[in-house]
Amino acid sequence: MATPLLLSVKEATVRYGETTVFEDLSFNIHKGKRIALVGRNGAGKSTLMNIITGVQEMEVGERWEDQGLTIGYLKQEFPFDPNETVFDFILKEIPPDDREIASYKVDIIAASFLLDTSAKMGRLSGGELRRTGLARILVEEPEILLLDEPTNHLDLEAIEWLENYLKGYNGTLMCISHDRTFLSNITDQVFWLDRGQIRVSPKGFKYFDEWSEELLEQERRELDNRKQMVALEMDWANRGVKARVKRNVRRLEQAHEMRDQYERDKSAYRQATKKIKVTAKKGVDDHAKVVAEFYNVHKSFGEGDQKKTILEKFSLLIKRGDRIGILGKNGSGKTTFLKLLIGEIEPDKGNVKRRKELEFSYFDQKRRTLNMNDTLQRVLCPEGGDYIDVMDKKRHVYGYLKDFMFDPKRVQDKVSTLSGGQKNRLMLAKILANPKSCLILDEPTNDLDMDTLDMLEEILSKYQGTLLVVSHDRDFLDQTVNKIIAFEGNGVIEQTVGGYSDYLEWKQKNQKPEKKKKSEDQAKKSTSVKNNEKKTSAPSSPKKMSYKDKYELEQLPQKIQTTEARLKELKAMLSDADFYQKDPDAFHEATKEFGETESKLERYENRWLELEDQKARIENS
Repeated sequence: MATPLLLSVKEATVRYGETTVFEDLSFNIHKGKRIALVGRNGAGKSTLMNIITGVQEMEVGERWEDQGLTIGYLKQEFPFDPNETVFDFILKEIPPDDREIASYKVDIIAASFLLDTSAKMGRLSGGELRRTGLARILVEEPEILLLDEPTNHLDLEAIEWLENYLKGYNGTLMCISHDRTFLSNITDQVFWLDRGQIRVSPKGFKYFDEWSEELLEQERRELDNRKQMVALEMDWANRGVKARVKRNVRRLEQAHEMRDQYERDKSAYRQATKKIKVTAKKGVDDHAKVVAEFYNVHKSFGEGDQKKTILEKFSLLIKRGDRIGILGKNGSGKTTFLKLLIGEIEPDKGNVKRRKELEFSYFDQKRRTLNMNDTLQRVLCPEGGDYIDVMDKKRHVYGYLKDFMFDPKRVQDKVSTLSGGQKNRLMLAKILANPKSCLILDEPTNDLDMDTLDMLEEILSKYQGTLLVVSHDRDFLDQTVNKIIAFEGNGVIEQTVGGYSDYLEWKQKNQKPEKKKKSEDQAKKSTSVKNNEKKTSAPSSPKKMSYKDKYELEQLPQKIQTTEARLKELKAMLSDADFYQKDPDAFHEATKEFGETESKLERYENRWLELEDQKARIENS
């Protein structure tokens, strides 16, 4: 049974100057639907949302909405009074009679987004402004809720909270997002903007790839059939027409029209199925296995009651080829960890060692390396000229920008004229032209469309250097990393093998209710414990290593090498698709041994680090 119709648009045409965005566009929005709005950058997603709100004028077409319909729209940017509080901003559009009930909702939603409701709007960071705008639109509870990239600047806990909230939302939802997992979890319908038209899927985004591929495959078959018909007609036309009778002249005109239309449709199809492709550079030829080491690192900020512990007794080996995903709430220590890694700040205690040859390529989510007054060409060719060095090959800047779906005509446009997604694509184009041996990506998925995300995932899958990714995009982490470092706050850091799904599974197994309560009780005692630890002086370093420690240090490299070799053997065995069917018991034993051997290797490596540090302290004393 069809749900009530809330809004309808029929045969709409929208143009910007000479550019046609939509022509003969028609769609309906029904009550209770959860719609994923997808399409490439520039496809018209924001324009469509503006049509829904009634802000966008149409040259022709009809727009109908149900009487008294309320529509709320979370845009990427929105105006605000810098002197008003977060609380007042969120309640600004709420009628006075409803403010008492709404105030209760403000407290709940603001707490979920870690917002200080007494803070002034003008003092908020970009991420806090974004979360405040989202809180306001959720408190208003419109009948149609339009969300443009709502998960940007949210940590995973807030994203999961938002998912659950939207699942229970009573109104209708339309969402633009690069977060595939988020869209899959909250939608039951898809509006796909494709070449100026809208295609509607009756299923949610979870099935979008399968559905869209079927449509494109059907279109390809139709083009193949038309190609044969066009070839036959053009063969007839090229043989010449003996009698220029009226019907032959008309058939000749139709043959040329058919050919021209076929060429236009084929070109449009190729453009729709085009993927960004960049040859990934292999990692630097560096035979050193360990590229960076954190040993017993402490880092905190502030003093007294305001002191905030970021890292405490933190140790980590980063090896060449590691692919590490970094999770955590805002302020939990992710950025501090990266700054320690690249040498921008130093630890309070402990050591951070980096190979002298190690070089970093750093994608900064705040885009601090982009000069807004530079042109696109200047960003890619800062020394001037028309060519950029891409993977040791010269590429014309026009062609390289086209690879990243930029119109070459925009090469002299200033960076300030680009959208957020375009700025991120430009930064990726610059960094991925020649990534160094260690690639750090801080929230690279924000504002990107899904085609660019697919491109980025493909490049990273071929990248052979060391990769560190800070992201809250769960699907992206699953596709790109094989190790997770989760900053839980208060100096607590968890490390797991695998992607985000593996981390979530591990967390669910290990964070039982009674364990959570115990950790909360321990957290209350942490202040007194830490104060006691401060009072306890560190033991003095021995004047020389004991024979036992010295012998152990000499033996550990061979143990590590032997354990790594066994891990390699086990990995090869488990990668055999027929192993389980041949011998289930042996498969389970190998799986168990793989986990135990992995843990053993980690113990050996940590012990080797500890003894090496002890040796260095004795030699320097």
